Amino acid sequence: MASVNRTDRLYAIVEELRAVAPRCKSARELAARFEVSPRTVERDISALQQSGVPIYAEPGRRGGYALDKRMSLPPLNFTPAEAVAVAVALGRAGDNPFAFHARGALRKLIAAMSPPDGARARELAARVHMIVEPEPYPRVSRVIEQALLHRRVLRLRYEDQKGRTTVREVEPAIFVGGRGGHWYLVGMCRLRQDVRVFRLDRIGWAEETDETAPEHPPERFAPHLPDVVMRSPEFD
Repeated sequence: MASVNRTDRLYAIVEELRAVAPRCKSARELAARFEVSPRTVERDISALQQSGVPIYAEPGRRGGYALDKRMSLPPLNFTPAEAVAVAVALGRAGDNPFAFHARGALRKLIAAMSPPDGARARELAARVHMIVEPEPYPRVSRVIEQALLHRRVLRLRYEDQKGRTTVREVEPAIFVGGRGGHWYLVGMCRLRQDVRVFRLDRIGWAEETDETAPEHPPERFAPHLPDVVMRSPEFD
């Protein structure tokens, strides 16, 4: 696993423990996973515990750190073929802003299956190959995801079509994806005092501020997206 910054690592540690809950992982195992020292993992765990994440230590030679089992999924009755179908669908998320979370979702699914079915799913998955592209803008997209979730104002550096760079404060509203293989952030730009559409690969950096953004109904932005048919993900 490529090295990540501390914020992403803290999030990933929680997801790693969630995926194996109620089993535990040692500091040494987590250190190897994230390419840091066991001492760094211990400091990260302490920070997570202080922030209220229900992680506890299991004593003993085979002990380690575990996440409260109420934070994990109950056993799932997925067949191996169904699990691989989900894996293929999530694998296609490699070019969208939620690729990082898709990988976490897949780990949770496999961990919640019975061990025999999980093993058969892995065997079947080994016979399925996809051509995928690397995640094009992982850091920027995760910052935007969090800003949308927390409803926070974003500060970002943007390069327009003519190569001009500006720093903007943006009240984020929606992600738009799929058109031409690109993803876009749509929001109220305070610099321009109007709605603007920002292509993610032109955002040099982004940070979430502490300021709460005004509520913007997604339908308000539809007129600013000509020739785009918008559809939200379906959960049923």
